[in-house]
Amino acid sequence: MPITPDAPILFHNTMRVWEGHWEGFRLAAESAVRFTEDRAPQIMVEFFSDEANMRAHSFQLYADSDSIRTHWRISSEHIGDVMEHCSVERLDVYGRPDAGVTASLEAFGRDLPISIHPRISGFTRLGGTSDLT
Repeated sequence: MPITPDAPILFHNTMRVWEGHWEGFRLAAESAVRFTEDRAPQIMVEFFSDEANMRAHSFQLYADSDSIRTHWRISSEHIGDVMEHCSVERLDVYGRPDAGVTASLEAFGRDLPISIHPRISGFTRLGGTSDLT
């Protein structure tokens, strides 16, 4: 995978799940993840639950801004299915999305805290554990 100046980009989405919607949220999230794994460009997608506080967290790792746009274009139905059960409380973006993605995020987040944290340094290991022992 080529490394571009805006790569990688990690989204951390904090969602408030509505009362009585936990099971529907879980099922919609699982369906969205299956679709994403089969068809969308993310390198990694993970959902985590905080059912006691009616919150959930999703993390999505993208190669670059183009892959974010592709995800938005092909996954809108699945995103909508998840959003029938929750609202976004905040979105933290780690990396440096291009001007187009940043403008889309700003439009989406007019009433939502969105933070963009530029990357300093790092690496990603794909495929599990390392041989370092």
